[in-house]
Amino acid sequence: MEDVDPEKNAPNKTFQGAMANLTHDELVATWKETLDSPRRNYRIDAKILFKLLDLIYGKERTLSKYKVLELIARVPYQSWEQVSYIAITHTYEKTEFARGIFNRVLESRNQQDNEQWHLLILEDLIAKQQIREGKIKYWIIPQAIAFVYYQLSWLLYVMRPKWSYRLNADFEDHAQHEYALLVKEHPEWEELPFDSDFANDYARLESLADLFRQISYDEKIHKDESIEAIGHPRFP
Repeated sequence: MEDVDPEKNAPNKTFQGAMANLTHDELVATWKETLDSPRRNYRIDAKILFKLLDLIYGKERTLSKYKVLELIARVPYQSWEQVSYIAITHTYEKTEFARGIFNRVLESRNQQDNEQWHLLILEDLIAKQQIREGKIKYWIIPQAIAFVYYQLSWLLYVMRPKWSYRLNADFEDHAQHEYALLVKEHPEWEELPFDSDFANDYARLESLADLFRQISYDEKIHKDESIEAIGHPRFP
């Protein structure tokens, strides 16, 4: 992984911060593109998940709801990584093939780590704003949803990888558009600085609006990667 200019962003080290080091103008441009673009034609499993989240957490876009989204967002990458490690266990004698599988592990881990930073940043913002959350609604239920989603992603990946990639593409597309709309709903965030204990790990951004534009862009990258993977074999 390439080093990042410390004046513009923190080094990613062995984990994935922001998916790209974009300027304010670039973030605004990608944000407007997302607002103007149509959503994917979501499959039934994705629609059920989105309806369930709206039923439990409401349709209002809140930081707490987005934290739940990020807890769930890591799950497919974790399931793909586990399947890949199992495959390496059975194919390590074919070193070149095993190396190709391990490259998939690294891709999944980078995507997973990026989603992890989103989760930690949201938790930090929620704590700083002293937003009160019930343990059942914002800890126990999200853990249960994530567990079921993990099993589904794992099963689909084992049966037919493109099904799991397609589900993830739907989820990431949903997140991409939801974050873009969140920024649109809060014009006051343009003047609020991005202040987080994780800023040096993720990205140094000019405002809270740019933070969520960046996260929206990250989700777009994850979506595009899953769409590209649909047409490829499970392992190279």
